[in-house]
Amino acid sequence: MAGQQFQYDDSGNTFFYFLTSFVGLIVIPATYYLWPRDQNAEQLRLKSLRRVHGRCLWYRLRLMKSQQSIVPTLKKAALLFGWVVFLLLAYKVSKLDREYQEYNPYEVLHLDPGATTSEIKKQYHLLSKKFHPDKGGDEAAFMMITKAYAALTNEQTKKNWELYGDPDGPRATNFGIALPAWIVDQKNSMLVLLVYGLAFMVILPVVVGTWWYRSIRYSGDQILINTTQLFMHFMYKTPNMNMKRLAMVLTAAFEFDPRSNKEATIRPTDNIEVPQLIRELGNINVKKKEPPFCYPYSLKARVLVLAHLSRMEISEDLEEDQRFAVRKSPALLQEMVNVGCQLTMMANSRGGFHAPRLVSIENCMKLTQMIVQGLQETKSPLLQLPHFDEEHLRYCVSKKYKVRSLQDLVSLKDSERRSMLRFLVEEKYDEVISVLGSFPHIAMETKLQVLDDEDSNNITAGSIVTVTVTLTRKRMPPCIEPRRLQIPSPDVFRVSLQADASKAKTKVWQNNKKQATKKSKKKKLTKKKAPAAAATVAAAAQANGSVAGGDAVAVPKEDDEEGSDKGSESDEAEANKDSPSERDEESDKQSDTEVDEIAGDDEEEWEALQQSIQRREKALLETKSKVTHPVYSLYYPDEKQEWWWLYIADRRDQALVSMPYHVCTLKDTEEVELKFPAPSKTGNYQYSVILRSDSYLGLDQIKPLKLEVHEAKAVLDNHPQWDIPETEEEDEEQEDSDGIEESEDDDEDND
Repeated sequence: MAGQQFQYDDSGNTFFYFLTSFVGLIVIPATYYLWPRDQNAEQLRLKSLRRVHGRCLWYRLRLMKSQQSIVPTLKKAALLFGWVVFLLLAYKVSKLDREYQEYNPYEVLHLDPGATTSEIKKQYHLLSKKFHPDKGGDEAAFMMITKAYAALTNEQTKKNWELYGDPDGPRATNFGIALPAWIVDQKNSMLVLLVYGLAFMVILPVVVGTWWYRSIRYSGDQILINTTQLFMHFMYKTPNMNMKRLAMVLTAAFEFDPRSNKEATIRPTDNIEVPQLIRELGNINVKKKEPPFCYPYSLKARVLVLAHLSRMEISEDLEEDQRFAVRKSPALLQEMVNVGCQLTMMANSRGGFHAPRLVSIENCMKLTQMIVQGLQETKSPLLQLPHFDEEHLRYCVSKKYKVRSLQDLVSLKDSERRSMLRFLVEEKYDEVISVLGSFPHIAMETKLQVLDDEDSNNITAGSIVTVTVTLTRKRMPPCIEPRRLQIPSPDVFRVSLQADASKAKTKVWQNNKKQATKKSKKKKLTKKKAPAAAATVAAAAQANGSVAGGDAVAVPKEDDEEGSDKGSESDEAEANKDSPSERDEESDKQSDTEVDEIAGDDEEEWEALQQSIQRREKALLETKSKVTHPVYSLYYPDEKQEWWWLYIADRRDQALVSMPYHVCTLKDTEEVELKFPAPSKTGNYQYSVILRSDSYLGLDQIKPLKLEVHEAKAVLDNHPQWDIPETEEEDEEQEDSDGIEESEDDDEDND
């Protein structure tokens, strides 16, 4: 049996194969993922946003960064260098001689395959005279010629060559290791051992340990765990937190401490510049000795955030630190909202302590808006627009216009708006209109139901209520006429009456006996309900006509009475003319139509349920981009996307009903399901569905939500579906007995 031999690559040829493959595995994926994307696309995107966002701080910083940044150039240079190395190695490999070649004695003797014995002997004599060592020839070449001659003339060697590819028979299998031999050379053993120890015992543990230490310090939202614990402590300690206290807790985060975050800095000039800002800002609780509010990093971050809200001018060094603090604040405030929700859930489930008040959580949301827009709480939302200053607000809040919000400004006529903003030149006025048209206008629709229940509209005590909120994002139109009063026509009342009648219909899965009794009652009451419905429609039409200005014609009372008497007499005459069989046929037709309508309603409900299930499954599997619409912000240093908070609250008790849902994917339309347990006591409850922006001031929406809670149904021990009629039981017993008798007859026949 052939043996096995392992040997290192003395010539280093196989090592080049390994090195080429290794470099290719690095260069090819790195080029796909790290090659800088087309800069022209980013430039075109910024150019399209210039008309609206040209004055924003983040836009100007992005332009400067794209012009001054050399990172894309360095990436391209590094990747091109890697490709040059890869191509050189590939060229080197292509020029290497193959170490293993199939042995062919005809090629050694320079003969064609199939040559005769005489030709082989003749060629051997010629080559042996030329390469014989005694005549000054090459000894190695002569040995190869002799071996080839023996392989073609000797039967045994020829058989070995044909079977094993070598005249000497089977040889040991050689396995080459793609490493040069100098690595295992005894002279280089210490150097190789040092490199291995440095790579696997120093560098690798340090890299893994650094990554692990950093990962355990941060939460999933890249917030320090210590910061989260700090927020939880103060929100538990102060359930009702005002805006001033909230700013102190926010700026006490460990993200602003240089000992916990290397991005935060403490400069020697802070001892001079920070006290100057404190004197300009006024009362910011500097003398408060409660840690960590009295620490230098917390005091500096608080001063910088408050200066940002006041739109104060500061030095360049402090401006860089201020941008860092402002960038971090929205994510930290979102973490405070999450902490408040966790404390609320713990208080509702365990009890024993007071949950944070609704005003504390809403202050976190409002402070996010203030930081993004760089405005104080008491300032007008109109200051979010360009070219608006404090002195210009007097034109807006005058008795003639009374414009205090963005919606008021939009609702004005164009002529009135231009007259009010007469302090702006035409170019600036057009820019204000463009910016105002880019602001979002959200249409919110709510649907209240109890999923996975037979009667989804019936809310019982303790049931899980689902509020489906459909959000549609549109641009705020630059001009909206005041809404006019729309008077519904009589057809609307007829449609509403038909809808009420369809809601009163029973379900298919209810008891058949109950359906029969209800059908009989409906037949008796049809003649009584018809005049009442007609009277209601007539009254509505009459009311509509009176409100609209008397366009509708009023019907005299005497004519109504005569018409009703005539109608009743004619009905009685027609009823007397009909035979009993005809009346039965008509009743059967009515019952069939009612059953068809009920079945149609059930099919619609089933289709709606299936569609909702499919939407939920699609939402779970689909990953939407969080890039929605860029926020117009004059003083925020980063490009911010429009995100929203959606939740249900009890404004009377100042408590959360459903946890806030952070809507981060509202580009055009988004459907959100808010779930909460219904109150344990029956009665009517008044909640509010609240939509808050995390970027704009004055665009929040509150929609009332009425909840009527009924008493839960008692669980039936003997459900009607298990009530089997006696006739069916007798039929089953008869079938069983017939089957037994048939089997006995078959056995007798077999016997």
